[in-house]
Amino acid sequence: MNLSMNFIKANDQMCTFDHHVNAPLFRKRFTLDNTPRWAKITICGLGFYELFVNGKNITKGPLAPYISAPDDLCYFDCYDVADYLTEGENVIGVMLGNGMHNAFGGFIWDFEKASWRSSVKFAMTLTANGQELFSADETFVTHPSPITFDDLRMGCWYDANLELPGWSEPGFDDSSWQPAQSADAPRGTPKLCEAEPIAVSAEIKPVNIFKCTGGYIYDFGVNTAGVCRLKINGRPGQKITMTHVEILMDKKPYLENISFVRPESWDIYQKYNQKDVYICRGGEAEFVPSFTYHGFQYVFVEGLSEDQATKDALTYLEMHSDLPVRGSFSCSDSTVNKLYEMAHRSDLANFYYFPTDCPHREKNGWTGDASMSAEHMLQWLGAEKSFAEWLANIRACQREDGAVPGIVPTGGWGFEWGNGPAWDSVIVNLPYYTYQYTGDKKIIIDNASMIMRYLHYATTQFDERGLLAIGLGDWLQPMEDGTAATNSADAPLELTDSAIVFDMANKASFLFEQVGLLPQARFAAHIAENLLNALRINLMDPKTCTAAGNCQTSQALFLALGLFKDEEIPQAKQVLLDMIHEKNDHLSSGMIGLRYLFHVLSALGESELAYAMITNDTYPGYGQWVKDGATTLYENFEKDLSFQEGETAHIPSLNHHFLGDIASWFVKSLAGLRFNPNADDVRRADVCPSFVDGLAFAKAEFTAPDGKISVGWKRADRNVDDFVNKIRNTDAGGAINTIVLSVTAPETIHGQIVLPKGYSFLRGGTCCDLEGGTYTIVKDVE
Repeated sequence: MNLSMNFIKANDQMCTFDHHVNAPLFRKRFTLDNTPRWAKITICGLGFYELFVNGKNITKGPLAPYISAPDDLCYFDCYDVADYLTEGENVIGVMLGNGMHNAFGGFIWDFEKASWRSSVKFAMTLTANGQELFSADETFVTHPSPITFDDLRMGCWYDANLELPGWSEPGFDDSSWQPAQSADAPRGTPKLCEAEPIAVSAEIKPVNIFKCTGGYIYDFGVNTAGVCRLKINGRPGQKITMTHVEILMDKKPYLENISFVRPESWDIYQKYNQKDVYICRGGEAEFVPSFTYHGFQYVFVEGLSEDQATKDALTYLEMHSDLPVRGSFSCSDSTVNKLYEMAHRSDLANFYYFPTDCPHREKNGWTGDASMSAEHMLQWLGAEKSFAEWLANIRACQREDGAVPGIVPTGGWGFEWGNGPAWDSVIVNLPYYTYQYTGDKKIIIDNASMIMRYLHYATTQFDERGLLAIGLGDWLQPMEDGTAATNSADAPLELTDSAIVFDMANKASFLFEQVGLLPQARFAAHIAENLLNALRINLMDPKTCTAAGNCQTSQALFLALGLFKDEEIPQAKQVLLDMIHEKNDHLSSGMIGLRYLFHVLSALGESELAYAMITNDTYPGYGQWVKDGATTLYENFEKDLSFQEGETAHIPSLNHHFLGDIASWFVKSLAGLRFNPNADDVRRADVCPSFVDGLAFAKAEFTAPDGKISVGWKRADRNVDDFVNKIRNTDAGGAINTIVLSVTAPETIHGQIVLPKGYSFLRGGTCCDLEGGTYTIVKDVE
């Protein structure tokens, strides 16, 4: 496939906040003697493109081709276009947006200083019946489009008075257009994009519209991500401004939680942040912003007259990567169901080719966020292709010494701050969990060299004790004063960093073994062994079995990663329980601790406590967000979230996914569906449910490589319970003690059903081989 690196541009002008430059249009006329049997176009737009063939927009989706650093990788898309071509005159049309190539709105992370930055450009080739017809060159002609400003993070401004009807169709008069200019090829390696495209998944109508000072507020009822389609019968020159926000303050749009409130940047955010502008030509019109997206629930619309402010004027086009769904969960607790829904909405709103940390303020591929969410995302989404594509970008920007940045793509920002083992662990966790849930070994092979380079790098960071402390710690731990800590968490940085590298080395050793890289496996295992000893000697009190920091995160990490010996676990468990009880059974962990804490409690037979902590509706608890009316997961826990009126505490981003591992806990511990628990056999599934008192039923599904696995349990009705008690010759006082467990799975799937302490099968025993069918389970009589 010809991925031509012959790029062309309109001119050398670059759009900035101080100098708006219209997105350029390009067109190419050509004649065909006959309709080709097959024809393909390969195209790379830097930053984004929209592709037209004979007036038809055939672009795969918004923000094509990908979001990458063109110094690393240059992404191409390939289109079958034979059906769009005709005998005689044909036209190829291209419109370019700034995208990551000119991401001046990302100045907080130095993207406006990126070495690759230049005016937008593209390369393309048309091939028909096996013969190259042409590539992008100076025979293309160019003209400014009606898009007068566009930025991935900020928005899109459009002047309909500049429209050129039919510009991408045959017969259009382009005599006033200028010839395109040759452009320097980017330094990145050309690559065909294999990640799923971004698509519109839903059209959401407003649930409420009300007038406010200066305009109208449109409330769409949910906080998610995308753009708004505007439909209007406008007056010539009428200007419509749409500002997208997560929350309102005194019935006005509130920008501070989705902006960087700094003296040098606040004016820019006030003027541009998440703002789309449309200037009417007059008459009926429809506008969908290009080359941007927003995270929001509310839109503040300025410029509408009262008769125009209808429910049909704005429609929320919810967008995200078009990932297949392969898992689900539900139960009898509405709070748990809501949290599961919120986690998934946050996952999707933050998945634009790769996981991002928020769909409004940053839109960055923060590595730590993805590392914490990798497993729960793969449990319900077919994200492995997109993960593999993003890993190619992480490999491309890995520094020679093995370090990786905290955000990918990057122009160099994120090496001095914003990374460290908990973030860098993405390079192991994405391959590990992808392998666990799909059995794909290619992702191991593709990333083995990157993992080895990082492990070598980690060894250069050890201090004289064999520990390291080089990155961010237990990010956003909830504090007693109702705020969230950043680098002042209770868990010592040397503990979290060293424990995470220990985990990376163990997983790396396992992955290397799976693909026959035995020397590499031994090297990784040696690092893990040294760290195990260093952690136990320096960061654990052997008398009390307490990890350094005396906090939930430290104790949970030591328990989760096997840093306590078997004989120490009972005492270490009691230490953790005491820590939790001291907080009145509230969580007190940040991003790292919350990835492990609830799984550890279930492994210790304390699912009831984990369930109570998660559903707790007081600070800090996930149930607090549900009580608050949230529709997505927040960035962190804040004691005061009453931000509807007057003064308030700091308001976090209200749409993050990195605290969403509770969704994995719901599946693995409440429903009990644990697919491939040792990550070495995609034909194994264990069922280990927790029959917590607050639930009447729980069920989960997962589509494995061999087919769908379903697990569900429910409490029996009174008649069944009485019947079982009679068989057992017991009198349980009329309480419902009987559980009915149902399992369906392909015949090739094997595993075990393991019951929690205090329960047994009616036929006897607490463990049996996994087979499809229905099982009657009874609570043991005390």
